[in-house]
Amino acid sequence: MKKQFNSFILVLGLTTVLSGLSACIARDDVNLEDDSAAAAAQAPAVPAAPVKPAEQPTSDIKNMKFDTPDVVFKDPEDPAIIRTPEGANALDLETPLRCNVNWKTQQMVLTLPYINSAFKLERNGRNDPLPRFEVTGYTFDMMPAEQALVKLTKEAGIRISSADGPYTSISAEDLKGEFSEVIKMIADSADIYYTYNAKDKILTLSRRVNMTLYTPPSRPIILGLLDVIRGAGITNIVTNWADYSITFDADIETRNKIQELIKSFENSPTLIAYDVSVFRLYPYMQQDIEWKDLLNAFDFGTITTAQTGVIGRVLTTTNDISIEKLQQFLGNQAQIETVSEGKFIVPNLWLSRFDIGKCSRPESNAYGMSVLAKASVEKKNEIFSDITLEETDGQVTQFKIRSKLGENFLIIGLPNELFGIQSPKSETIVFMVPRLIRTLRTNETLKNRI
Repeated sequence: MKKQFNSFILVLGLTTVLSGLSACIARDDVNLEDDSAAAAAQAPAVPAAPVKPAEQPTSDIKNMKFDTPDVVFKDPEDPAIIRTPEGANALDLETPLRCNVNWKTQQMVLTLPYINSAFKLERNGRNDPLPRFEVTGYTFDMMPAEQALVKLTKEAGIRISSADGPYTSISAEDLKGEFSEVIKMIADSADIYYTYNAKDKILTLSRRVNMTLYTPPSRPIILGLLDVIRGAGITNIVTNWADYSITFDADIETRNKIQELIKSFENSPTLIAYDVSVFRLYPYMQQDIEWKDLLNAFDFGTITTAQTGVIGRVLTTTNDISIEKLQQFLGNQAQIETVSEGKFIVPNLWLSRFDIGKCSRPESNAYGMSVLAKASVEKKNEIFSDITLEETDGQVTQFKIRSKLGENFLIIGLPNELFGIQSPKSETIVFMVPRLIRTLRTNETLKNRI
């Protein structure tokens, strides 16, 4: 009987424990710890083995002190990154020649003698002679120029280095001649230059090389050449005013244009010089400038033509409307702010560029403004001017103007919003006076003239 009673007690205890475990599993995780404690209370207590505490690092990192380095890392695109100061960048050796305009005594025609033999275009840098041997029957089909040269120079043990490849794919059949002549034919066909280092036996290919253009000791001529080079899109230029030279990087196309320009001086070309004034108008009453009042302020016929561009208008006037008289007229309606004054020179039938910001104050916000001009002299001293006004984001407006020597033209109606200036009804005005420089070839020693 006692044995049966003990068995009953054992079964009852097991049932109780199993019930506790089932309840523990079924409960929410939040109550898991409490249910486990309840189940443990019903089970016989088992003494726990002592737990040895884990060893902790001896360093107290919370109380440690670190020296803060005086280093600030800046993102490469950070506008606050250290750069050359504006004062240093503003130093331009052309400024005394380019940014001074005498509006009171303008010489409409200037005769300028020069020594044609002074023109030279030379390539800079080392370029050793190539090995001398004959090439016969060299043929390839639609192969990149660098690969064609690798194939050609392999037997000579010359390595090819490409500075800015890949280059144009070309074809050739049965090339023959001196090794250097064949290499030149391939390079010219792909519009690339080559430079040979005989010591290391490396032939380096590139689209552009550094060149120096030597000019006659004449300031108007070198200014005109600088403006043509800038008109070709080259801005990284070094001018040496001691030996009248211009150093720049040029591709094959630009080199050919410069050589063509030098050749044109064999025929004593005419240069067209433009005196330029750029100013802004801020109307007193924030109303449109009444340009029609010009017709009352000056005699009829003083304004000879008026034409409309993509934006703005251009007026051709006689010299009765000078820069001084124009600003007197406008001063009754608006505050006048001079932005830039300067001159640039265009060889006949060439494209030149005048960067307005080169002759402006830093606060005038004219850094990205440019005037591009392509000009020609026609019969009876008529001047045809193709004028384009550009900003950093692209072309602003364009005009084709035919004027006579002694006439001026002014571009009006250019909202200042085009140049990032928010001022209601304000405008930018461009006033231009074309002049002629007739060149004359001579062998005499020249005196600098401007």
